[in-house]
Amino acid sequence: MSGRVMARNGSSDERPSRQINVILRSTEPPVVSQAIADSEPQASSKGLPQQGLFAEIQKELDHLIGLDHIKDLMYEIYALLQIASMRSEAGLLSGAQVYHMVFKGNPGTGKTTVARIVAKMFQRMGVLSKGHLIEVERADLVGEYIGHTAQKTRDLVKKSLGGILFIDEAYSLARGGEKDFGKEAIDTLVKAMEDHKNQFILILAGYSDEMDFFLSTNPGLPSRFPIQMDFPDYSIDQLIQIAEGMAKERDYILMPQAILKLKQHLLREKCESEQVFSNARYVRNVIERSVRQQAVRLLNQYGGGSPGKLELMTIRTEDLKLDAKKT
Repeated sequence: MSGRVMARNGSSDERPSRQINVILRSTEPPVVSQAIADSEPQASSKGLPQQGLFAEIQKELDHLIGLDHIKDLMYEIYALLQIASMRSEAGLLSGAQVYHMVFKGNPGTGKTTVARIVAKMFQRMGVLSKGHLIEVERADLVGEYIGHTAQKTRDLVKKSLGGILFIDEAYSLARGGEKDFGKEAIDTLVKAMEDHKNQFILILAGYSDEMDFFLSTNPGLPSRFPIQMDFPDYSIDQLIQIAEGMAKERDYILMPQAILKLKQHLLREKCESEQVFSNARYVRNVIERSVRQQAVRLLNQYGGGSPGKLELMTIRTEDLKLDAKKT
């Protein structure tokens, strides 16, 4: 991400820019994820029939820590789509819904992950023909001269047809005022939402306060995004659950004392850090660094010999190097 943004508590956060990240389910390059197979639908925990389409989505949502209100909203959207289909089959009116969304929250709170699940659900329900997700930021939309921005934005919209265009730090498009090329990107997106109605879904994401301000800069914007999701920061206990889950996915185990050390560190970092706390993203960096440190420790301790399976899996307190500047 690029630019200097203000945290909800008023502090600033400097983050390096990154390149466009395209996640497609087609064979067109670059491919990061593949199409969802039309597998047999499974049972859902929401009391649906045994062959409910929501089962796979429910399974993915259940793997997410917290976010209960977002999971409920996802089910509401699914239920609306199901009932709309039934109404249509019964010969009743079933007006087209608008599904453009705003995701509000700090970094590492699951916004991109949920966007991918949204894309998958809409593809399975027939709302989106492809269900791919294209993730961009200001630098991918805004050009260097008059007319350049509109063309870049139209090109990205074209790539997103049949899927989702996900704009992170979307409020940065309004950062420069009337003369900034970001306004041209906004105008082009608004026009694309009309020209390609129901052909793609636009999700704008960013910090809560900044997104509220962004939506207020254009009277027509709020009504174009009827679905708004708030992604709260994770609690310390939830962050520990996330850490243990990340370790388990890699076939590692966090020792109880390591968990205690991590818990105390997260509490200090979350409360005392002058920068915006990046939640699950921060935890992931800690886990990945601890894996590297464990490898160094074991190699030094056992030389050329194998430590054994249990020791290879174990993350100890000495493996947690918790210097915030390095995580």
